[in-house]
Amino acid sequence: MKSTYIVFTEPNAVDLFEEDVSSPEPGEVLCAAERSLISIGTELHCLRGVFDPGTNWAGWVRYPFRPGYSMSARVIAVGSGVQDVREGDRVGVAVPHQQLFRVGANRVQKLPDGVSYEDGAWLSLSNTTQLAVRRAELAMGETVGVVGLGMLGQLIVQYLWVCGARQIFAIDPVPGRAARALTRGATHALTMDATQARAEIEKLTLGRMLDAVFDVTGHPSALAPSTELLRKLGRVVLVGDTPTPSQQHLGPRVLSRSLAILAIHASMNPSEASPFNPWTGEETRALFMDYIVQGRMTVADLTTRRCSPADAPAVYADLLTDRSRDLGVIFDWSLLS
Repeated sequence: MKSTYIVFTEPNAVDLFEEDVSSPEPGEVLCAAERSLISIGTELHCLRGVFDPGTNWAGWVRYPFRPGYSMSARVIAVGSGVQDVREGDRVGVAVPHQQLFRVGANRVQKLPDGVSYEDGAWLSLSNTTQLAVRRAELAMGETVGVVGLGMLGQLIVQYLWVCGARQIFAIDPVPGRAARALTRGATHALTMDATQARAEIEKLTLGRMLDAVFDVTGHPSALAPSTELLRKLGRVVLVGDTPTPSQQHLGPRVLSRSLAILAIHASMNPSEASPFNPWTGEETRALFMDYIVQGRMTVADLTTRRCSPADAPAVYADLLTDRSRDLGVIFDWSLLS
């Protein structure tokens, strides 16, 4: 069978190619893509190809590079020995943008009733953001900030609301993003960058400042002003991984105010559940889907564009020009003629 896939052939160049996909081997399933989500920040970094030496980015991105890692799909064939997955199952899986693919049956996760294919395309990002909120070790009633309200930031705001944060400051200079976060749990919308937010947060918290702040920007300039939003012994959680950390600097009073700088990566789920940490990737994603079904979280209104994969070169070129107009950009594989 022929399958179309998206590839970054070199920096700032996108193309589509075809490949043959064979029947599943033992332990595998063959899937047909339904929806795949562009992780705008990550994928544009990969497309630009500007990385400091020694970074995760420099070791990961090799051209030609196949982007994408958040997909919903339909199982169309099952290899021998597979017991828990059947033909016709709707699943979520972390694979690149591609029309057909074989994958180990243990890597797919069934989508329950009440979770659409579009919802399922957010599973990988829901995992990363839930890990970030757990990393902060929040106590009920703490006051928090989210700097950067793209896809990840919007999800983090929702998780913070579910977790019982007292005040949630949504901070982003792009018009509309902070206001959108107000509809999903944020208590304050600040349409400004982190440097400008300090005076406003000091006023609104009566000088107490934030217990924790999430830097979701992936921009090297955001860390230092984010630390200035914290109380003494506050903590920053780095969710966006800048590809140029040589340009990233600590705030001026990190040590004197005893601040903690924490980081999180999507790979930090335990491979097996234990009494100390039951939150495997599968269980983390299952919780997100429970929240979707229960109506306590939603991603439906975060999708700003639905596109045919055939339009991928133009879609990425547009995002490189100005990504501020979009949050969730979905490739709908049913549109591929």
